[in-house]
Amino acid sequence: MTQQKKYGLRVIEAEGTWTAQVTRRMTARKTVVSKSQKGFATEAEANEWGNKALQEIVENLMVRNERRAKQRTERNEALAAKEAAAQEWRDAHDDGSDADDQDIYSKED
Repeated sequence: MTQQKKYGLRVIEAEGTWTAQVTRRMTARKTVVSKSQKGFATEAEANEWGNKALQEIVENLMVRNERRAKQRTERNEALAAKEAAAQEWRDAHDDGSDADDQDIYSKED
């Protein structure tokens, strides 16, 4: 399995102008254009815009991943605290009446 970058930059010349496209690998076989800008006079201008746009996308992605990781950590901690409190309540309210329940279901002949 080959490793490819998730995001990339493609610069295309069409009808005397340059187009910069920021691409994203959707699947192993499919690539989609995330952002595009047409009408650049030179390839260098298109590359410059494309690199800036690509950098913005990657930075936003990193910020979003950090935010989601923080939310996931907080959610897991809250869930663990809730489960611990529930277990404490169960332990405090366990009066050993399970033995009585056993007698109800036992068969006496």
